[in-house]
Amino acid sequence: MNFDEYLRYFEDILENTEKHEVYQNDAEYLNYTKLNWSRMNRWLKRFEPSEDMKACIQRIKDDQHWIVITEPWCGDAAHSVAQIYKIVKDNPHIDLDIQLRDTEPFLIDEYLTNGGKSIPKLIIRNDVGHDKVVWGPRPAVLQALFETMKAEGKAFADIKEDIQRWYNEDKGAAIQVELQGLLEEYIAPEQA
Repeated sequence: MNFDEYLRYFEDILENTEKHEVYQNDAEYLNYTKLNWSRMNRWLKRFEPSEDMKACIQRIKDDQHWIVITEPWCGDAAHSVAQIYKIVKDNPHIDLDIQLRDTEPFLIDEYLTNGGKSIPKLIIRNDVGHDKVVWGPRPAVLQALFETMKAEGKAFADIKEDIQRWYNEDKGAAIQVELQGLLEEYIAPEQA
């Protein structure tokens, strides 16, 4: 689905929970989703890509397919998906496709993180379907922090709180730096 369809799907979960089995049967998923709706909308209003990020995206002149694998209940996605959308929305060469992790065709099975289905996951493909970039589920510095906290046996509720605090303090800087670095590796010299 495109980003607008994803927003409608997300909103439908909140307005018509009875139509979405996972959310009606798991209060915790629904609560995460409500919180994530608020977080995502805050980023859609406040996040502005850096000038460097904008310049990098403007240099992309070949058609690309950006696939984001996500779910509305995912806390990391509430931040990253909105930021990715804001980064690419004005480049007509970039087609942003949102795919749900827990719905066929289960693309996530090809992009596991340490054997798990961690999301969000961004896959950037060229116009003939070759993967050029795979990113996610979170910026590398935050992923390292997450792994450390997990290894130390920190309570999951505390880890989630620390992660949310990190995203709020970072304000989308890390994802932009990482994406720029990954994109610079394959943007053709004639496009630079």
